[in-house]
Amino acid sequence: MDIGAKLKALRVLKGLTQEELADRAELSKGFISQMERNLTSPSIATLMDILQCLGTTTAEFFSEAPEEQIVFGKDDYFEKYDSDLLNQIQWIIPNAQKNMMEPILLRLDAGGSTYPDNPHEGEEFGYILQGAVSIHLGGKTYRARKGESFYFTPDRQHYLTSKSGAVLLWISTPPSF
Repeated sequence: MDIGAKLKALRVLKGLTQEELADRAELSKGFISQMERNLTSPSIATLMDILQCLGTTTAEFFSEAPEEQIVFGKDDYFEKYDSDLLNQIQWIIPNAQKNMMEPILLRLDAGGSTYPDNPHEGEEFGYILQGAVSIHLGGKTYRARKGESFYFTPDRQHYLTSKSGAVLLWISTPPSF
């Protein structure tokens, strides 16, 4: 572990200059600078004082928790093609079904549709990236084209169809795909 770099990152995150941290910890600015460049090492008591000034504990500072993945690319997607319904679903956030919301990229081939979904609690949102879809919600049908979005509470049976094919971002909460 690079203690100096980690201290510097924490100091910058807290919006402190080296001088401000030095004043709070009753140290010199030069000592903070040398410590951040790993030219000197603090005593345990001094490190604990610095960490207290930075609003953290030694346990938090030294924890080696794996970094959370925030950005996902095509290699992270999970894909499923349904030849009966002529659609492809790409889960664009891995394991999203465990979260409150589940974003997917949905491709409907010409004549494609989604499975009818029974009424349930939550919310559903979609943004049409390409083509057009018909949103079947209860006994009504709504049409959305490229650049348009839709939102509804799924308290009635619902599904999507497309005569000419479409690509859309579909987000639901709770996850239902």
